[in-house]
Amino acid sequence: MNYECIIYNKADGIAVIKLNRPQVLNAMNKQLWLDLQDALGNAMEDTTVKALIFTGEGRAFSTGADLKDSKGRSLTTYRDYLVHLQKISRIIIRFPKPTIAAVNGYALGSGYELSLACDIRIAAEGAKFGSPEARVSSSVTGGAMRLLQDLVGPGKAKELLFTCDYINGKEAQRIGLVNKTVPDDKLMKEALAMAGKIVKNSGFSINLIKKGLNMAGEVSLEALMDYEVEACLATVSAPERQDKLEEFADRKK
Repeated sequence: MNYECIIYNKADGIAVIKLNRPQVLNAMNKQLWLDLQDALGNAMEDTTVKALIFTGEGRAFSTGADLKDSKGRSLTTYRDYLVHLQKISRIIIRFPKPTIAAVNGYALGSGYELSLACDIRIAAEGAKFGSPEARVSSSVTGGAMRLLQDLVGPGKAKELLFTCDYINGKEAQRIGLVNKTVPDDKLMKEALAMAGKIVKNSGFSINLIKKGLNMAGEVSLEALMDYEVEACLATVSAPERQDKLEEFADRKK
């Protein structure tokens, strides 16, 4: 499919969304968000897609909002833009299939927040993460006020958001912001390898597990454990259950 601001490809059960405005370090404008929304819908409906990777074309993942795009906006127009941004962020956070952010170069502002919305983050050693919002009299979006705390803890989240400091890939891994850091030229190879492991497993099971993990911070332990029972019952009665058991038995042999 052809888009103005992203590149969308899929193969072997893995879809890749590449932010594609390298001339402005993949700064995010309204059209990019519209393209993202359409590609997410395509990946969600496509039964051959089992996992989704986000990355950036060129020297950056994304440097965040395109400030040129925001010039002259009225408060009403800006509110509409933010509501749309939050809608797409919710789609990514609750996406029924596993998502991986392969972070190359700068991941700032809403680019940083896009990576936070993903299930797994793999960073290039040369990546730079940061939230410069307070530096330009703005604020964070995309659920970052919770997502960042969940990953690095309240104290570290406040430090990063209040100071607007940037951190590299290795530091991001040290504090738990990313799962893994790899050399820059190995980034997509590593992301595809991890996605490849995931797509071999039951997509239905992963969907239910992901839903439960997202629920865990919002419901009581009792409600979560009740959900776990229903999830188990749903998986063992799923059509793919027998196939997966046979695959597992063959691997053991």
